[in-house]
Amino acid sequence: MKLDNMFKKNRSTSLKRAESRLTKPEVPEGLMRKCNQCGKAIIAEEAENGYYICPKCGGYFHVPAWNRLEMILDEGSFEEWDSEMPLQNPMEYRGYPEKLASAKAKTGLNEAVVTGKGSINGMKTVIGVCDGRFLMASMGENVGEKITRAVERATSEKLPVIMFCCSGGARMQEGIVSLMQMAKTSAAVKRHSDAGLLYISVLTDPTTGGVTASFAMLGDIILAEPGALIGFAGPRVIEQTIHQKLPKGFQRSEFLLEHGLLDAIVERSQMREVLGSLLELHENAGTKKSMPGERMSEQRTAGKIRQGQSVPGHRRDAWDRVLTSRSKNRPVGSDYIRAMFTDFQELHGDRLYGDDPAVIGGIARFGGQSVTVIVQEKGSSTRENIERNFAMPKPEGYRKALRLMKQAEKFHRPVICFVDTPGAFCGIEAEERGQGEAIARNIYEMSSLKVPVLTVIIGEGGSGGALALATSDEVWILENAVYSILSPEGFASILWKDSSKAKEAAKVMKLTSDCLKEQGIVDKVIFEPEHLTRENLYRVTYPLETEMEVFLEHYQQMSEEELAEHRYQRFRKM
Repeated sequence: MKLDNMFKKNRSTSLKRAESRLTKPEVPEGLMRKCNQCGKAIIAEEAENGYYICPKCGGYFHVPAWNRLEMILDEGSFEEWDSEMPLQNPMEYRGYPEKLASAKAKTGLNEAVVTGKGSINGMKTVIGVCDGRFLMASMGENVGEKITRAVERATSEKLPVIMFCCSGGARMQEGIVSLMQMAKTSAAVKRHSDAGLLYISVLTDPTTGGVTASFAMLGDIILAEPGALIGFAGPRVIEQTIHQKLPKGFQRSEFLLEHGLLDAIVERSQMREVLGSLLELHENAGTKKSMPGERMSEQRTAGKIRQGQSVPGHRRDAWDRVLTSRSKNRPVGSDYIRAMFTDFQELHGDRLYGDDPAVIGGIARFGGQSVTVIVQEKGSSTRENIERNFAMPKPEGYRKALRLMKQAEKFHRPVICFVDTPGAFCGIEAEERGQGEAIARNIYEMSSLKVPVLTVIIGEGGSGGALALATSDEVWILENAVYSILSPEGFASILWKDSSKAKEAAKVMKLTSDCLKEQGIVDKVIFEPEHLTRENLYRVTYPLETEMEVFLEHYQQMSEEELAEHRYQRFRKM
């Protein structure tokens, strides 16, 4: 969970940086100059050699395109494309050719974007880098053409695309032709996506206007540098239009992450590592690899204790199992991620409204292959319980999960879900944002998802809030977990008008693992120690990993049509 830990560290400092940012954070020329963010004297060369970051205040300066390429790509791997572009002046705007000539002389660039092919840790990728020094990296015909050609060539060569975005928006001097570049670049990205290829967009300061409303926000994965200004209409335009003072941090990276529009904020010094990891996770998506011999041997040994051989006869009544499933000491979703997967990269946001902390999702490795992992997360302390809303997802949580599942489908990754929720959050805001529709949409889409889907109920499986992550090829349940139409308290309150009869209700509801297996609601019961804790979680995860290996081997042999039909028939017979 290296990337997720990085996010938490970044968030506390990057908002302060955003609030103190000035409009033109350029590295000053000469040996000693003042930083135009903190006002302190710095050595320009020191900032340039330190990722273009002020050594005194940590503020980010703009990075010239070629320096950015040096930071990100393997040394000597870059091959530039379309380095020369013809002069375009569709409106015959007076003085525009001279302005272009001046920008070229100042920057040494032919246009506001550099495109080409390179590699990161030996993995080939097409890359584009916008340079704000060239007419604020505004998008005219040549910028749109270079980006479109790069994406088209990436599609032809079956390569991923990484685009470092920076722009003041459409280039006014080119009028409506500039506007059309939004459609042209977006259409090229769509064809690249339809070919099943990865597109990573990295948003830097500033990314605004027509670039934001086109290729910048269309990445399969959208990253941003800390404190970057990102928005369609700039803050000055908004304030002059609505005559209101904007809140601190408005339209900065942290604001967008909170509102579900980014997957992650990544420090500049970590960007190459993160991009390399993401490329590697997608390099063999959908390709089965064998487990390392030592790990597989360990799992096979652990597999000998599965199916109750080590935990005979500790049967509990229904209410006791309900209480056990809710135990504060019981492992939660994130514990399973740490125990069972490697190289986990958490992805955030529903791209619509927000990022729900009750749902954690991302890409990881399991058994040598990339998988998408989604868990409902309660947290491990009272503070975390509150932050995670006790694993009661809001609509944005389900929409985030669905976004990641559809992304998994595109890249042929299996989906592994861990369910642990009392139920979907019932609140005014959840209803306002369409809680029912969000759950229905998940069930609808999962029913025909074209990749294997496995759900493991590890604690509480409450109502539609659980089913929204459990419309799967198979549903497994831990021995002392429960799965029900709603909580026993709610059941007793509705049918008997007395929530105090929850214990009696639990027995009537047939919500325990043995009853669910007998009814065919779940496919497998995963036995567990009498007192399951984080310390002995391996007694569940080791045999569970072995069972999951078998599951993936079986279902990955099915065609997309067979998977969808199997899932349909599974629920059709109930």
